Amino acid sequence: MKQFEIPEFYRSPIISKVKEKRKIEDPRKKDFSPSLLDFGSIKFYISRHFGFCYGVENAIEISYKAIIENPEKRIFLLSQMIHNPDVNNDLTSHGIQFIQDTDGTQLIPWKDISSEDVVIIPAFGATVEIEAILLEIGVDVKQYNTTCPFVEKVWNRSERLGSDKHSVLIHGKYNHEETRATFSHSKVNAPVLILKDLTEAKYLGDIILGKEPIENFYTFFGGKFSEGFNPKIDLIKIGVVNQTTMLANETQEITNYLRSVMLNKYGEANIKNHIADTRDTLCYATNDNQTATYGLLEKEADLAIVVGGYNSSNTTHLVELLEQKFTTFFIKSKEEINSLDSINSFNIHTKKIENYTTFIPKNKEVVSIIITSGASCPDSIVDGVIQQILELTQAPISIEQALKNHFLL
Repeated sequence: MKQFEIPEFYRSPIISKVKEKRKIEDPRKKDFSPSLLDFGSIKFYISRHFGFCYGVENAIEISYKAIIENPEKRIFLLSQMIHNPDVNNDLTSHGIQFIQDTDGTQLIPWKDISSEDVVIIPAFGATVEIEAILLEIGVDVKQYNTTCPFVEKVWNRSERLGSDKHSVLIHGKYNHEETRATFSHSKVNAPVLILKDLTEAKYLGDIILGKEPIENFYTFFGGKFSEGFNPKIDLIKIGVVNQTTMLANETQEITNYLRSVMLNKYGEANIKNHIADTRDTLCYATNDNQTATYGLLEKEADLAIVVGGYNSSNTTHLVELLEQKFTTFFIKSKEEINSLDSINSFNIHTKKIENYTTFIPKNKEVVSIIITSGASCPDSIVDGVIQQILELTQAPISIEQALKNHFLL
């Protein structure tokens, strides 16, 4: 497996050792149970899979390579490299500027970009339209293109669906950079529609089965379909692909539901002519992280902490899973932990940072904490959270001793 060159800023003394041990013990990733680090008064259940995936490590390596190789040039990122504030802040500290924000709003006019500038394409990819603008300016869009290969895999699958006369249904968030890019690339070869969730898929199913007037399609899905999309024709053959950071089981649930709709309308004998098998578009890293989170749900713990950027889709989904069982705090870094009685946590439902005065239980001899992070969160940030809690609780077992005990298990 490729080893990436990532700055020391992203390394960690705790998590890296735990991950290395799991890699040796479970090279085929068959065991999704968490690792346990015991500090006496505090026990951490650490997710089997979390943190940087292949696509993120690749993007970061290429970005720092661009900085090193172009000391005299202006360097731009099309938008945020990944959805993590620490990563993006570190890149901007090296002089990198963002051309757009995460919603696609222009921060630097295209006219201010020249062919002498370096433009890095983020891990989410770029739309066909933006690539065309950059090429017209004279920017090399290939040299520092960090588009995740699993995102490109979705694009390639969409192209094949289009060549086979299928319409492409994207399970994703409409305004997410990756969804915008996938939509743009897919519509070149096929009619395209974006579905946010199963509720929207069920409404689409009612349109396909004639339970809802076909005219309602244009109102309900306004702004979420490609130009010229004709539901009378373009919903006869479909294939579902996903924004790679969405919950894999939700994508499969949507696919299974729409397959049942097609079975209802066209029958078992004809089903292959109406819905494609697209399970191959699911991202292995997102799938592993989510499966490992289900492994965390099998444990008993006092609370859960998810670390990552608040605008990170894959991190938000981890919070959604864990809060079904645990009191769950979503924080971007150790700075959100003020004391044992105060933590600032992002509420994924209100979209606001809220202060909680009930954090670490006081009347327990041993407190058990679930901890994980999103695919765009450096292990060093998770390390910082663990160390902050250990310092505040004055845990009796040192990090060195806990790691030694862990390796002797």
